[in-house]
Amino acid sequence: MVTAYWAFAAALCAGAAGWLAVGHERSLRRARLMLAGGGAVEAPAPWPWERWWPEIRRRPEWLCPVLGVALAVLGEAVLPLIAGLVAVPLAGRKRRARERRRAGEARADGVIALCGAVAGELRAGLQPGQALLLGARAAGGLGGAEAGVLAAARFGGDVPAALRQAAREDGADGLAGMAACWQVAVDGGAGLAAGLDRLDAVLRERRDQRERLRSQLAGAWATVAVLALLPAVGLVLGAAMGAEPLRVLFHTPAGLACLTAGALLEAAGIAWAARIVRAGEKP
Repeated sequence: MVTAYWAFAAALCAGAAGWLAVGHERSLRRARLMLAGGGAVEAPAPWPWERWWPEIRRRPEWLCPVLGVALAVLGEAVLPLIAGLVAVPLAGRKRRARERRRAGEARADGVIALCGAVAGELRAGLQPGQALLLGARAAGGLGGAEAGVLAAARFGGDVPAALRQAAREDGADGLAGMAACWQVAVDGGAGLAAGLDRLDAVLRERRDQRERLRSQLAGAWATVAVLALLPAVGLVLGAAMGAEPLRVLFHTPAGLACLTAGALLEAAGIAWAARIVRAGEKP
């Protein structure tokens, strides 16, 4: 069993060395073609992994079955392969949630930029509708409801209602404040530019507070990641010592019981620690 571990490690090292050597050779060949002078340069044909690697980077959850296959080969068991396949939808859901959070944060930044741009256009002497049209064109921030908001601003529609509709998207809740400022300015004649400036300051302060909390909790997230990787480190150390941990875990009743209990405790511990850290991220 130890021989299988070392053979697998040697195969990984050989594959990495071959990939680096091939990439270096392809770079040299491309440089020779480009510096040869004259004539069109034909790009070298892509290697197979160069076609599917961008997809793997875009959807890293497909690495779970690969890891499951590796563990299944090393442990001579089918359980890791099943676990790798089950982990694909779970990891995909986490990736999509992370992408939605990033998109919401980007949309919130767009709303902040929109407030500043509209306030600047108003101070330049434009009417509110024209200022909103130019500000949205320059800064964005309206998301999927941009067409409705711009149509209301261009044709004299209900701009506050359109802004409140746009504020329902993730990260665009600042547009509800813009709608309130717009409504007050239309009904009471208050300065829209001054209201947008105050809204811009509030949104910026909230974003800065979120960033400060995130930077302060970076160490806590690192601790969670280290604790999550400790069982894998233990397996590697056990294999290096010749204890054959995968054979014990996958082929003995006591090992299967320990594997089940450890997996449940690991999942519960990660979920608990992540919940604590996420609770600390809330302003």
